[in-house]
Amino acid sequence: MSHRIEQMAYTGAAPWHKLGSELPANQPIEVWAEKAGMNWEIKDTPVCFQTHGADGKQVHPFRDQRVLFRSDSLQPLSVVGSRYQVVQPMEVLEFYRDLTEVSGFQLETAGVLKGGKKFWALARTGQSTALKGNDLVNGYVLLATSCDGTLATVATPTTVRVVCNNTLAVALNGANHAVKVPHSTSFDAQTVKHRLGIAVSQWDGFMYRMKMLAERKVKSHESLNYFLKVLCLPQSHGQHGDGSVGEGNLLNERGLKTVQVLYEGQGLGAEVASAKGTAWGMLNAVTQYVDHERRARSNDHRLDSAWFGQGAVLKQRALDQALQLVA
Repeated sequence: MSHRIEQMAYTGAAPWHKLGSELPANQPIEVWAEKAGMNWEIKDTPVCFQTHGADGKQVHPFRDQRVLFRSDSLQPLSVVGSRYQVVQPMEVLEFYRDLTEVSGFQLETAGVLKGGKKFWALARTGQSTALKGNDLVNGYVLLATSCDGTLATVATPTTVRVVCNNTLAVALNGANHAVKVPHSTSFDAQTVKHRLGIAVSQWDGFMYRMKMLAERKVKSHESLNYFLKVLCLPQSHGQHGDGSVGEGNLLNERGLKTVQVLYEGQGLGAEVASAKGTAWGMLNAVTQYVDHERRARSNDHRLDSAWFGQGAVLKQRALDQALQLVA
């Protein structure tokens, strides 16, 4: 497979470049586990080392470190300390069981990244707001974790703009309302849901600000200045000792041209009344660039970056800069 999204399931419209297995709506958690490639467990064994002595080869355990591996394929996932708290793939799906059965949530996508080192599930909350021109934005909760130390267990209120499938984490006053549980502590689903309930309640306030962005008309010099602030680092950040410009700066210049074209009409939903010539349109040019247009080694890397890495940081910066226009 050219991409590294090992397995993925979805219901509704196919996300992320048509990858994954389609499921009918309202499937039980057990079906999701099978189709999303999450029906295995993380096992562990002590790290061992081999010595050569008078008695020949000997194998010794190093009990302060453990190797985590998949129960199905026995493939190694990572080496962690003895205190590392593992979150199982099934725990991520079980998090949504009562939310889907009682609270009206609906699982829409789940899957495994990087051979099992990261896995996630995304569920629609039922919250929805339409901006001008019937520009629909739906509310979601993303739960993701890793077993290689690169990501805490994170529950994030997220929005998806329907017309272009762009994602944006819900944030107010410059703060992301994600609930993070480090792997140094155990994952308590009910505690996370309680804390997440407070974050999800911020939906109305967040969407009020998005409506303000949709009302904020933008002049051409303002849009250029916005994209420069979001995408382009100062030249000194990209220079080598000989004065040449580094690769990162060239990529930002390429990105600058891309988002301008998206904003000026080529982006999905760019001509909708809420986006055409507005701060909301500028923000969505950046989110489309990160989620769908930005060059990536694989769709796995693109999704990983858009939700958890540099892409997520870039989208947050784009949101912060846009909100300054309506402050």
